[in-house]
Amino acid sequence: MSKELTYGELAALMKSSAGITVEPTMLAGHPDTPFAEYGLDSLGLLGIVGALENDRGASIAGDADACKTPGAFIDVVNNSLKAGV
Repeated sequence: MSKELTYGELAALMKSSAGITVEPTMLAGHPDTPFAEYGLDSLGLLGIVGALENDRGASIAGDADACKTPGAFIDVVNNSLKAGV
C-alpha cells in the first residue's frame, strides 16, 4: 500500500511539474478553490499525475487529471493508491 498524498506534497508537485508556487496551507485551507485560480491547467495536472505515478510506482485513476480542485484531486489520488488501481 502506498503512502497517501498530502497537500504539502501536492504543492511541491505543482512547483516541480508546473512551475506554480502555492503554500500547502492555502491548498489545505481552501480545498475547493479551482486549480485554475492557482494558474494550473489540465496539462500541468497531467504532468503531476505522471510524476506521482513514477514516484509511487502505481497507476492513478484515469479521472485524476480531470479534477478541478485540490481536494477532489487528493481524494481521487488517495483512493487510487489505497485500492492499488
